[in-house]
Amino acid sequence: MTTLLSTADELHARVRSGRRAVVMTMGALHEGHATLVRTAREIAGPDGEVVVTVFVNPLQFGKGEDLDRYPRTLEADLKIAEQAGADAVFAPSADEVYPGGAPQVRVSAGPMGERLEGSSRPGHFDGMLTVVAKLLHLTRPDVALYGQKDAQQLALIRRMVRDLNFGVEIVGVPTVREDDGLALSSRNRYLAPDERHTALALSGALFAGRDRHAAQEALRARAREVPATHARAEALSALGESRAAADAHAVAKAAPGGPAAVRAAARLVLDDAARLSPPLVLDYLALVDPSDFTEIGDDFTGEAVLAVAARVGTTRLIDNIPLTFGAAS
Repeated sequence: MTTLLSTADELHARVRSGRRAVVMTMGALHEGHATLVRTAREIAGPDGEVVVTVFVNPLQFGKGEDLDRYPRTLEADLKIAEQAGADAVFAPSADEVYPGGAPQVRVSAGPMGERLEGSSRPGHFDGMLTVVAKLLHLTRPDVALYGQKDAQQLALIRRMVRDLNFGVEIVGVPTVREDDGLALSSRNRYLAPDERHTALALSGALFAGRDRHAAQEALRARAREVPATHARAEALSALGESRAAADAHAVAKAAPGGPAAVRAAARLVLDDAARLSPPLVLDYLALVDPSDFTEIGDDFTGEAVLAVAARVGTTRLIDNIPLTFGAAS
């Protein structure tokens, strides 16, 4: 039976024997959150404790955003949390989290918090990090789990924990998608059927970029396997593969252009979606270094994130996928 708690004192009074794993949410739980809770259960083990926080944080909603209409479904959230293996749901009031009103001292997200989502939603990441810091102190976990769908948020939380010496392990959990590819989000419920059809362009663009990247990497790998020798060329010619070998070597010798090609493939899908009815209104498409969320260059090697944000009707959606470039792949 999952216990509902509303104060930090109630949570602190609980007897702890193993590790405490915390999953922070703003409620309106769905299968993506359930996946986080199940992962937390695995990490905490049978002797540990899984706590799900439910708090709609006013600090991270900007002017004109959907704070008032953000879904509050605590009863349903309790059922989902219990089915996924949570021991407790901590659902504090605003007064419990911010006694005396909005805090005067807040966490600054720094330069990384001003890019992409931060540019589109000024102050959002300062509010997010402030409440995450508060909730980490209030819940006192050994490990906290966050979804990779909010990649910039996850990167900033990891940076805050490292820079400010929080004694907690941060775990990122892969994005959960619906059968049609749309990333699970509490905001998906706002989409009308025709809007949902348009919204599929977000994941479609990411998959197009990923597939373009995979094709490039496969061709480069083939090039590395084909020695540029006269004897080998004669053998390939006899097999009718000389053109394939030539193409592979041309790609291998060409200047690196992977990131540009990935961006172009993704943008084609988004441009098509902009002509749909209702149209997709692009906020940004970015291919970034996850350590600081700056755009990567054509000579970049290592882990990267292809991220997109757009509006369909009145609903703003985000999505991303990880990619690896160069020798690391």
